[in-house]
Amino acid sequence: MNISEYFSKMRGGAKSPPGVGLSEMLWSWLGAMIGIGICGYLSAKYFEPRDLTLIIGSFGASAVLVYGAIKSPLAQPRNLIGGHIISGFVGVACYQLFGDVIWMAAALGVSLAIVAMLATKTVHPPGGATALIAVIGGKKIHDLGFLYVLLPAGAGALILLIVALLVNNLSKNRKYPEYWL
Repeated sequence: MNISEYFSKMRGGAKSPPGVGLSEMLWSWLGAMIGIGICGYLSAKYFEPRDLTLIIGSFGASAVLVYGAIKSPLAQPRNLIGGHIISGFVGVACYQLFGDVIWMAAALGVSLAIVAMLATKTVHPPGGATALIAVIGGKKIHDLGFLYVLLPAGAGALILLIVALLVNNLSKNRKYPEYWL
């Protein structure tokens, strides 16, 4: 491939996806409001007083997928739960092995999380952030060690999933999930 062919690939060419209606926006808002709200409330009320957390930044991106892009393969339960748990494990392991060189731990955490999600068919883009948070999240996150994999990564993702199952199926025009495994 020559240089002009390489750069011509960056022009795209596919048609932009259609917009969504107000109803779809409202259902997406409701699911995200409830899912993130529950994680945040439980975190503030019960977990943070015990130096734990139930909410991490990557859940914001998960909410976009499981409430706003419910048909996407990246939003399905296997990907949501598996992506966060696998990536959390990889991120913690990379921090524990390479945390004295934070940039290396971060790069390895995210890149190996991607490979692990691809290998296990659990690709969930917010999982990359879950791995990165395990590395750069600070003392409170580092002190969790491998507990981070279950709490907040696994438990928070499970709450988002339960809310997605309940809210996404209230509308006659929405169905979630497309598949489980």
